[in-house]
Amino acid sequence: MDDTAIAFESPTARSLATSKDPLDRISVRDYEREVEIGAFQSERGVQQRIRFNVVLEVSRHNAAQDDDVDKVISYDTITEAIELQLSTERINLLETLAERVAERVLEDPRAVRVFVRIEKLDRIPGTLGVEIVRSQKDMAAPLRSVDPVEVVDATPHPRVVFMANSVLHSAELPAWLDAIAEQDVPAIICVERGDLAVPQADIAMPQRRIDLLAMEQNAWVLAGKDKRCVVVDSRTELDWAMKHGQLSVWAPSRIVLDAVEPPETLAPVELAMWLAGEFSACELVLIGVGEIPESKTILVSAPRSAAQLNVKG
Repeated sequence: MDDTAIAFESPTARSLATSKDPLDRISVRDYEREVEIGAFQSERGVQQRIRFNVVLEVSRHNAAQDDDVDKVISYDTITEAIELQLSTERINLLETLAERVAERVLEDPRAVRVFVRIEKLDRIPGTLGVEIVRSQKDMAAPLRSVDPVEVVDATPHPRVVFMANSVLHSAELPAWLDAIAEQDVPAIICVERGDLAVPQADIAMPQRRIDLLAMEQNAWVLAGKDKRCVVVDSRTELDWAMKHGQLSVWAPSRIVLDAVEPPETLAPVELAMWLAGEFSACELVLIGVGEIPESKTILVSAPRSAAQLNVKG
């Protein structure tokens, strides 16, 4: 069979047709889940059915002769990889989901090659989907050591700073930004909605987007006041910014809408608390906030002047 002939065959048929040296295979077929996935606005806040077909080729073993369950890769390896990935993050692309599932399955050293097909069942009258093939040689070789090694946490733990409008529009703003920028810990600044009236929608999801966009408009207002402030909306860019000392102002829409466990409320201070938890912040500083809500997420409350900002977590 050539590649064209097997393009729409099952992953099992593709596995058989493309293997010069036949290997043992385990498979999970027609595994359906309802998840929120997709890059289009119409797919946000909506559960849709997706179907997984996965064939895993494994190195040969004598488990069948020995009837030893410990020598085989369990089918749970596949289903657990799917469930773990679905619970880890909201994903826009089926291609990304297939890639992540393949990576998780191939973490087992006995796994040789995996075929992953994922289909959306509710978007069109038929099905639409992707299929990928990945092997151990496609993955980066894992680090192995006989002796225990010290694990170094290279993840930045930022200081999340919430800045109220009273500070944003005050003469003290430059002093506050100077104090924040001088710290040896990367900072992510959160702002509330602007003082102008926000349009009101009759439906919850559009209103959520409107409220988030109002915060983003205010983030751009702050960026327009000081060139050190850079508006950032993605986890990847925030990670880069923290590692390179950039003073980031958070535009919340993308991260909030993509979250597997989104914040329960968009109240500004509570949203800053949620972000601090998402990024394992070393501390949360509130500037210009009168009454501080009770929450375990708050590690440090703000001083009343910029000169006192140098606090320890």
